[in-house]
Amino acid sequence: MLYLVVKTAHILSALLFLGAGLMTAWYKVRADRARDAKVIAWYAREIVLADWIFTLPSGVTLPATGLWLASLLGQPLTHGWVALGIACYALAGTLWVPAAWLQLRMRRLAEAAARDGTALPPAFHRYNRVWLALGVPAFAVSMLALWIMVAKHAAF
Repeated sequence: MLYLVVKTAHILSALLFLGAGLMTAWYKVRADRARDAKVIAWYAREIVLADWIFTLPSGVTLPATGLWLASLLGQPLTHGWVALGIACYALAGTLWVPAAWLQLRMRRLAEAAARDGTALPPAFHRYNRVWLALGVPAFAVSMLALWIMVAKHAAF
């Protein structure tokens, strides 16, 4: 019974983590297309809040429940699919942390532009390109980690 509860928590945290990431990217791209500093500032505040409410808690719960599941199954963390899944998750986190920092910077820049009635500064657009360059591979490697967890023994 404990195994099923932990597995359910693990799956739900994976769904929340990936869903939050996908929706963050989708609505950020949509807001950026408006080219309106007020819209972008509002969305930048919301994206940071969403990270604190959804992405961070699920991002912590996911490895915690994964390690717990491995322990319950007696699965060594160095075993093929487990080690590869952990490596993918670590890489995604390594990419996500600087992207989250960039979101904070972009929020400040967008809020200042909205407050002052000016255009978004070049730094905002530069940070935005880097955010995208980090976010796409972070999401892709997160999806790969999901596939590895589902495929398990069949592929590894």
